[in-house]
Amino acid sequence: MKLLEGKKALIFGIANKNSIAWGIAQALHEHGAEIGLSYAIPQLEKRVSPLAEQLGVTFVEMCDVSSDEQIEATFAKAAEHFGEIDILVHAIGFAPREELDGRYVDTSREGFKIALDISAYSFVALSREAAKLMPNGGSILTLTYYGAEKVVPHYNVMGVAKAALEASTRYLAADLGPDGIRVNAISAGPIKTLAAAGIAGFRKMLTYTADRTPLRRNVDQDEVGQTALWLCSDLSSGVTGEIVHVDAGYNILGMSEPPEKWE
Repeated sequence: MKLLEGKKALIFGIANKNSIAWGIAQALHEHGAEIGLSYAIPQLEKRVSPLAEQLGVTFVEMCDVSSDEQIEATFAKAAEHFGEIDILVHAIGFAPREELDGRYVDTSREGFKIALDISAYSFVALSREAAKLMPNGGSILTLTYYGAEKVVPHYNVMGVAKAALEASTRYLAADLGPDGIRVNAISAGPIKTLAAAGIAGFRKMLTYTADRTPLRRNVDQDEVGQTALWLCSDLSSGVTGEIVHVDAGYNILGMSEPPEKWE
């Protein structure tokens, strides 16, 4: 049984084959959804277009989410192409690389503005436009990370931006719930993506978490994709405003060492 047969999904934030957004796109497509893809900057077109071809996607648009005009234009094109949509996936996060080194206390005002605008406000802006194309309800999904809840080295202002994103998930769920639109977030464990490459010491982070999670491993984009499929389908029809962790259980831990090292 295909869970999303006849559904239409717009996915923002795909960068390459390692993107979590690509794992989500594959899972939704496999279950019958008609997909539209958006990427952030012109340089990504050569990476995204071949991926779109793999899934037979014909709606591929660049959208700078710091521009209300570009967001509105992209959704106007989506309305022409799809008519209505059922699913929006927001897989977008960015902070200037220099803000991910050193101390959070040294974050610049401009770096803070950029991180919050691109990583959190864009979710509000995209959701507002998507809701206009969801007269029969739908599902909106974003991606967050544990650094929104606890201090993670070198995550700095991105942790603050993700905290704002998680709060936005709850407020949007409350606003859009009466229209039958559910809003949720997936908090994924560390995965090798283009965005993660900007975090100092990321390789150490992968090893550290794999050694300590209850499952003694990291997760991959396919596992996040399967959870996204659930959240975008009717199987989760009573779920909204939630932050669902897909991190091999890392978020439940209260100590940094694995239990076998306690003795």
